[in-house]
Amino acid sequence: MAAKTILQVQNITARYGPVQVLHGINMNVKEGEIVSLLGSNGAGKTTLLNCICGLHAAKEGSVEFDGQNISSVPAEKVVSLGMAHVPERRQIFSTLSVEDNLWLGASHRMPKVSKKEILKEMDTIYQRFPILSERKWQMGGTLSGGQQQMLAIGRALLSRPKLLLLDEPSLGLAPLIGKEILQIVQEIRNQWGTTVLLVEQNARAALAISDRAYVLNTGKVAMEGSAAEVLKDPRVQSAYLGKAHA
Repeated sequence: MAAKTILQVQNITARYGPVQVLHGINMNVKEGEIVSLLGSNGAGKTTLLNCICGLHAAKEGSVEFDGQNISSVPAEKVVSLGMAHVPERRQIFSTLSVEDNLWLGASHRMPKVSKKEILKEMDTIYQRFPILSERKWQMGGTLSGGQQQMLAIGRALLSRPKLLLLDEPSLGLAPLIGKEILQIVQEIRNQWGTTVLLVEQNARAALAISDRAYVLNTGKVAMEGSAAEVLKDPRVQSAYLGKAHA
């Protein structure tokens, strides 16, 4: 049986003041997939994620999530529907402890879910990110960049998302740490079944863990296909992978 479409974006346009940033974007994500959004700086990738999760109002078009039109739903309500967003540069609460940051991820689920159940889920996060367990009472702002990214992902997972939006998770990290973060993203899908929409600067690494990909260019979808097809495309190789046209 074909996988269910969990996210459907139709003809999305978006502006910042008089400047149109997105021009009729159409895309979809199926349940259980990792889908990458590739493109140069300024292509509209972050704006598209922000439109999907309700942080930026689209001028035209619609966003359907898990069978519901969420085009006019505010971001705080979108979270409760099962979508979590890890923004660029993590944006954790630097003056709160690791554990308090994690509690915030689960806050919208209380009091429907017991504290005991959330603590059990938090233990799962600590098992996956043992460095966070070691530093649970340390202020978030004192963690390294890689540890902050793990915290941001852990916080998002405690909202129990059906769809996880990740914006540049390896940005500013050492190459080995960035590779580890992307391996974690793959594990989240493989072990937990979480669907992922990924914006990532390292196109080769993103395609290596993705099922499909969309390439944005000046606010339009320039290309889409399986990760393998996009990886082999000479335009992608030239623009993002450092290879000349065939």
